[in-house]
Amino acid sequence: MANSAQAKKRARQAEATRMRNASLKSELRTSVKKVRKAIASGDKTAAAKTMQESQAVMDRIADKKIVHKNLVSRTKSRLSSAIKALA
Repeated sequence: MANSAQAKKRARQAEATRMRNASLKSELRTSVKKVRKAIASGDKTAAAKTMQESQAVMDRIADKKIVHKNLVSRTKSRLSSAIKALA
């Protein structure tokens, strides 16, 4: 456990950061699930609209370095490929 005042403060800050990062990662996963659900419904226009909204969320989280930019890029690529494959 932290003994000095500085170490106690850093522990508080680290916990606050951890909670914020966890919330943002959850938001990322939720946005991806929304797109996957839209793709599963088979409606290409709805899926494309949902994808456009989710891309902003994904890019914002990648810019903050909560997750790696390549993970977001790969996810967006796979989702857009799935949308293009819809009839």
